[in-house]
Amino acid sequence: MQLFYNPNLHRDSQQLIFDKKESRHIIKSLRKVINDKIRITNGKGFLYISKIIDADPNKCKVRIEDCTYHKNQSNDVHIAIAPTKRNERFEWFLEKATEIGVTKITPVICENSERKTVKLKRLERVLQSAMKQSLQYHLPQLEALAPFSEFIERKFSGQSFIAHCEDGKKSFLSKQIIPQTPINLLIGPEGDFSSSEIRQALDHNFIPVSLGHTRLRTETAGVVGCHSVALANL
Repeated sequence: MQLFYNPNLHRDSQQLIFDKKESRHIIKSLRKVINDKIRITNGKGFLYISKIIDADPNKCKVRIEDCTYHKNQSNDVHIAIAPTKRNERFEWFLEKATEIGVTKITPVICENSERKTVKLKRLERVLQSAMKQSLQYHLPQLEALAPFSEFIERKFSGQSFIAHCEDGKKSFLSKQIIPQTPINLLIGPEGDFSSSEIRQALDHNFIPVSLGHTRLRTETAGVVGCHSVALANL
């Protein structure tokens, strides 16, 4: 089953012309012809069932025949995570987190961060591809890169956690989650959060948690966090 993405569709849309790249994929690669059905989402919960009315490989045109809204089945999960040194590892996290059902991602710059820039447009494409591959109709919200000190001052609803590796009293994230409650989870860089950052988080009512008995890479920790929340809400 193939799912396409176009953010410009709205509830009353009647037709859509795909760009050249998507048109060639539909007509040349998938060998679609006039009257074939195409499934499209706008990433905001809507599924559009359309029919090809012009099989032009440069500007494939479809007519919208049905539009349905699908409520997001995932819990409200916000992961704030330090980008990894190797960009492909961060993209892997974005892909897997989207498949699991994360709703918002904020890249944060920490004292020990090895990567302090990200290419948001490229990361958005990763999210879009993962959403289509996993047949979901809600695109995760990707926020701009934020310094830790700025991020921690924001207002958060629900439960807020920080997963760090320092010694101290911590319980497992899976045992702290209250089902059907918005979750905010901080994941640090490969060198972990600094002691100062941990204190700041605790001062802002973030609960310290462990993700397991072993030390995890940043991207693995992010996936484990997403999965823990998903399992708690089944």
